[in-house]
Amino acid sequence: MSEEYKAKIFKSGNSLALRLPKALGLKEGAEMTLREDHGRFTFEPAQNDRKIDVSKFAGKAPWLEPLPREDFDDSPRDWHLLGRDASGA
Repeated sequence: MSEEYKAKIFKSGNSLALRLPKALGLKEGAEMTLREDHGRFTFEPAQNDRKIDVSKFAGKAPWLEPLPREDFDDSPRDWHLLGRDASGA
């Protein structure tokens, strides 16, 4: 059985916002996907495609050594294969 709720649109900065009833059980900050189909709006929780922030893990495994950055050396380019000289002209 579905419930029916009323919500009020209001101005928030330069945008419009929709105040949803607490009874819906949504959490503050939750991301939602909103769809419009011929003037009918539906919303649902957004897919959770979060990336994990590992920046605070530094120092948690002191036995690990940083990898050498040798593989990041800039190798010479064969500019002549592009039909131009090294200056890009």
